[in-house]
Amino acid sequence: MSNIVGQCPICGRDMEEGSSIDRHHFTPKSEGGKAMDYIHRVCHTKIHSLFTNKELATHYDTPEKLLENIHVQRFVKWIRKKGPSFYTKNKRRRTKQ
Repeated sequence: MSNIVGQCPICGRDMEEGSSIDRHHFTPKSEGGKAMDYIHRVCHTKIHSLFTNKELATHYDTPEKLLENIHVQRFVKWIRKKGPSFYTKNKRRRTKQ
C-alpha cells in the first residue's frame, strides 16, 4: 500500500512517499531561494531541462508561472496520464529558453 503525501504542484497527480518525489526550490538556492516544496522527480527534472536557474529565479519562481509556459503545459498534459510513481529521464533541450 502506498503512502500518498499530497499532490504535485506542477502536474496535480498524487505523490507517493519515496524516490518518485524530490524537493524543489522554486527560486533556486544559487539565486538566493530558501523556500522549497515537494514535486515529482520527473516534473523536477523536466523543469531543469527547460530552464536555467536564472530563468527560474526571474520568470518561473512559482508553480503558477511555470504552468503558463507552453512546454510545461505540453509536458503536464502528457504526464497526467501516468501513475504517481512514474519516472523517465527527460531529454535535454538543445537550447534552454
